[in-house]
Amino acid sequence: MKVVIVGGVAGGASTAARLRRLDENAQIIMLERGDYISFANCALPYFIGDVIQDKNELTLQTPESFRARFNVEVRVRSEVTAVHAEKKTVTVKNLETGESYEESYDKLVLSPGAKPILPPMEGAQLEEVFTIRNIPDTYQVKSYLLEHHPKRAVVVGGGYIGMEMAENLHRAGLEVTIVELADHLIGPLDWDMAQEVLRHVTAKGLKVLLGTGVQSIRKTGEGLTVGLTSQEELAADLVILSVGVLPDTAFLKGSGLEFGLKGAIKVDEQMRTSLPDVYAVGDAVQVRDFVTGEDAFVPLAGPANRQGRIAADNLAGIPSRYTGTQGSAVLRCFDLTVATTGINETAAKRAGIPYERSYSFPFSNATYYPGAAQLAVKLLFNKENGKVLGAQFIGQKGADKRCDVMATAIRCGLTVDDLVDLELCYAPPFNSAKDPVNLCGMIAQNILHGRVKVFHWDEIPAPGGDVILLDVRTKGEYERGSIPGFINIPVDELRERLGELDPAKKIYITCQVGLRGYVASRILCQHGFDCYNLSGGYRLYSTVAKK
Repeated sequence: MKVVIVGGVAGGASTAARLRRLDENAQIIMLERGDYISFANCALPYFIGDVIQDKNELTLQTPESFRARFNVEVRVRSEVTAVHAEKKTVTVKNLETGESYEESYDKLVLSPGAKPILPPMEGAQLEEVFTIRNIPDTYQVKSYLLEHHPKRAVVVGGGYIGMEMAENLHRAGLEVTIVELADHLIGPLDWDMAQEVLRHVTAKGLKVLLGTGVQSIRKTGEGLTVGLTSQEELAADLVILSVGVLPDTAFLKGSGLEFGLKGAIKVDEQMRTSLPDVYAVGDAVQVRDFVTGEDAFVPLAGPANRQGRIAADNLAGIPSRYTGTQGSAVLRCFDLTVATTGINETAAKRAGIPYERSYSFPFSNATYYPGAAQLAVKLLFNKENGKVLGAQFIGQKGADKRCDVMATAIRCGLTVDDLVDLELCYAPPFNSAKDPVNLCGMIAQNILHGRVKVFHWDEIPAPGGDVILLDVRTKGEYERGSIPGFINIPVDELRERLGELDPAKKIYITCQVGLRGYVASRILCQHGFDCYNLSGGYRLYSTVAKK
């Protein structure tokens, strides 16, 4: 069997390595347009910020090491320009000589990856304007920093790569402005959770402009002038374009392949395309959202690696299926870890899923042990059956491992009741006896089974009329800041002061993070009051709604 793989890095290299481990006799040829077949894509911003200082650390395999270990014929600087399914050949252009030739295959695996979006605007091609896709891109930015000593950078786009580039340019000593067209940073986060990130990065010295885009970049005697859709202009010495990626599939047009979202290649669960004996993996393929079942384009390294393994299995005759992508991802923003898995509110609404949300602010480990740090957590669950739909974690410590537990819960179809029952490791340096995941389950379980009714920061009613707004924190906490219209009765005084409350009115309760409000709700509802607890309490309100 002769297998030709188009493209290396995560998808292509994983396919080749797995296939060789399964089949020692297959002839495997990897065709890579660039100079590098396997490199640490996600490490590139950290090389620019000198977190990773040895450039050799970026290269995971060379053509020589890959051939020695896996007996794969690797041809770099070899660009596939066409696929001829009827002849079972591909046209290959040798970028060293400019000559083209045809290579035959028995099986073909396409792993061309994704390419950065280059907005059609004035100045996008200037030498001071960069995108980050591969090692040469990274070297260009690094060289520019060392040779020109820029002072001001504009990063266009506040997604994962944009945030990593902004942090590392700031680490390199530049004054950095992020320009993001959406109303919040990091698209997979919901707006309310993204406010935690916004406050943190601005406190660290980044300038962030939301709800505006870049429409031009002009070179002047003083550097660059970046024109915004808001009519404002920014001065810069370099610009990073990080507005997203698209499948790099233009060379496949006319091949007979079926394409889906954004030009991504359609594949089935075995990673087979619409053409016989042709597979596709990685950032160029359309996937199924694991939670909603909808078609999706989710370019992430983890799924690309798994898809490569699955394609290799099927090539070797081992039945293997890719069951969908749930978008688990993690990002460092200075001192914060931002981790997400599953769907957010936007996706739940689009899919028509009946969901509820809950917020909590647990600690990473026992508070009596030094080093405990507070987490901000948002959980989405199906309000009809309790199934976990998505989770967002932000914090200085422990966010990633809790999100991994939630990712596992989603993959296994667990409910919020199951989260309560998870037995997770505990010792004071690492956790509390009730892990934050358990606490998320307990909070959601109380909501799901009607033990407490909740309202949210964007659902606070106006004071007066048939409602009472009640803050059950201590007097000192209340005086340091409160939600307008809320009166104060501390929870520990509540039983003795029930007479101050009108049982004919609905009572909307807040505390600091929701725990004391839950206690107050249980007291009041058992005395005949109709009450609602503010999920996330004043802590969340002060982040997203306080003016």
